[in-house]
Amino acid sequence: MRLFVNAILYLTRTGCAWRYLPRDYPPWKTVYGYFRQWRINGLWERIHDALRAAVRQAEGRHRQPSAAILDSQSVKTTDRGGPERWCDAGRHVNGRKRHILVDTIGLLLIVVVHAASTQDRDGAKLVLERLRHRFSRLRLIWADGGYGGALVEWVRSLRTRNTARLEIVRRSDDAKGFVALPRRWVVERTFAWLGLHRRMSKDYEALPETSEAFIRVAMIALMLARLQ
Repeated sequence: MRLFVNAILYLTRTGCAWRYLPRDYPPWKTVYGYFRQWRINGLWERIHDALRAAVRQAEGRHRQPSAAILDSQSVKTTDRGGPERWCDAGRHVNGRKRHILVDTIGLLLIVVVHAASTQDRDGAKLVLERLRHRFSRLRLIWADGGYGGALVEWVRSLRTRNTARLEIVRRSDDAKGFVALPRRWVVERTFAWLGLHRRMSKDYEALPETSEAFIRVAMIALMLARLQ
């Protein structure tokens, strides 16, 4: 079974196609079958969440975060087809958008993959909706100016107990060129971590759920390395 896990980690890191897995691993159809099964039954998410809690504890933090950062990344898709594909006119990317919520050390809390044409505020609702019955300790969420407006009040009314607050971190009008903004750089670093895995260079998957699973696998590999 360790060989199957290693094969999936190898594929995520190198970006090779399933059928091009080296012969040192089990047959690619069997490896893919396990990957798909573990996506459907939620095993990847359970492993990921257990490792996140372990990493936080190893760094002297509470298992559950009290603050988080929200952002999105538009990525190109291939010609394979599948749902949730359209053009992000603002970023000139034809594909999908990865919407993630991370804790203050950059570990993934929630990921939703949707069409790149979906506005950030609408995509944010798909992510933050999952906070209704999760992460009850979470009280503060940072985001950029694209998430302002009515979304702030929507987040405030999301939970009747343990309410969370959305705080907009804006770029100064006097700033020129690249400026690392407080808190927001953390989620950008997480996107950079994902970029170390060649499978993340584009969205190669037919289903957005498969894309979400690969993002969790990439974070699993990262967290395993931190725990060694």
